[in-house]
Amino acid sequence: MTPSTTTPSSARQLVTPGALGLADLVAIFDDLQFTLKCCERLVSELAQPRVDAVLVEALWVSALNSYARCFRTGDRGMGLTVADVEAIEVPGEVAEWHALLGRIRDFSIDGPVNPRETYAVGVSQSESGAAEGIVITSGVRPLVDDGTVKQTGRLAFELSRLVDERIKEHQQKVFAAASKLTSAQLSVLPTIEVTSQ
Repeated sequence: MTPSTTTPSSARQLVTPGALGLADLVAIFDDLQFTLKCCERLVSELAQPRVDAVLVEALWVSALNSYARCFRTGDRGMGLTVADVEAIEVPGEVAEWHALLGRIRDFSIDGPVNPRETYAVGVSQSESGAAEGIVITSGVRPLVDDGTVKQTGRLAFELSRLVDERIKEHQQKVFAAASKLTSAQLSVLPTIEVTSQ
């Protein structure tokens, strides 16, 4: 028996390890797609004559966070690994790029300093050399560049393809196990609403 292709209005919730693992894979796929959408928006924003620095930072940090979530190990072991990054067909030193994205994310989110600007405090002197006042200066850190965004988007796209294949395989296994349940076993499972998007 093959799974139905029609969208039902409700279903029975499976909480087996396989079903929970499948949910994890779908969440990872969604995070990769979100990363990719952020990168697409960034490329568009960075091409504007006047770049909105707030929007660029918000999109870039969101992309980095979503990407990083895909590599959490979790209880069911569905998270991506460096081996997965190395297995995709993206030219260049992808493992190093992946590590760099992690460092940028950590700096942007958990870093001990402001990720947008550096600050310095000094003292001005009078002509006689005595302290005259306090001076505070700042230096703006550069925004993410187009090449970095495109490479990150390419990585997210290729990882999405890898995860999509895993979802298809895992979905077949979960359905094979679920199809062995009797009507009585299925009827005691919690009902979940199904909405189409």
